[in-house]
Amino acid sequence: MSGRAARRIEVIGIGGIGEIAAGDSLADIIVSAAQAQRTPVDDGDILVVTQKVVSKAEGMTLDLAAVQPSASALEFAAVTGRDPRLVEVVMSQSREIVRLDTDRGIIISETRHGFVCANAGVDTSNVPNGAAALLPEDPDRSARRIHDRVSELVPNVSVAVVISDTHGRAWREGQVNLAIGVAGLAPIRDYRGTTDTFGRGLKASAVAVADELAAAAELVMGKADGIPATLVRGYEFLPPGGTASDLVRDRVNDLFR
Repeated sequence: MSGRAARRIEVIGIGGIGEIAAGDSLADIIVSAAQAQRTPVDDGDILVVTQKVVSKAEGMTLDLAAVQPSASALEFAAVTGRDPRLVEVVMSQSREIVRLDTDRGIIISETRHGFVCANAGVDTSNVPNGAAALLPEDPDRSARRIHDRVSELVPNVSVAVVISDTHGRAWREGQVNLAIGVAGLAPIRDYRGTTDTFGRGLKASAVAVADELAAAAELVMGKADGIPATLVRGYEFLPPGGTASDLVRDRVNDLFR
């Protein structure tokens, strides 16, 4: 039996954040809320923040009443019963439509960021009626902005930031949270070139730790619990050396399109 101590990771939900409005400083609000509940941001913490509050703070929401549907959006909406204005927003936020499923009213698209997901990440949950939230223009930049401000508010402390969003997965039921923005940590821990416990060389093991951190955080956040941010504590992350964009597979390596 190894003498190595058991590893332990703690996920702490940050409550008391309240409704976020355009122009709010998420970093200030989150740091203050964490201090108020007596779990202040500490050295080595990873702050996971949901995309929805980032989009709200950056003004990435729109009023569907101002949307004029195109002919293609009207056609898809007529067949599926979906709101043509929302269909138009999804199409406008897509770099490529991967699949239109008229039987189930599903749009799978590639966003301008390179994410392949349902509805280009456009979401109407946890926003006022008649509104829709879009993905941040540049989630990695958003993560850097939060990271830099937290570093100012809590000096001499090393922190990392992950912006999470909910995505489905091919061949699997249910959804999970994954990373769409990263700052302050390497999003992938690459074990290629090392050996396993039997001395065999590892050739394909590269763990998407940013996605795993986002998924773990979602277990505390929930979907309607008013906890849009968490602190993941105890994970020894690698220093910065990449972004969430590194998690997007190159088209040349895409086995399914």
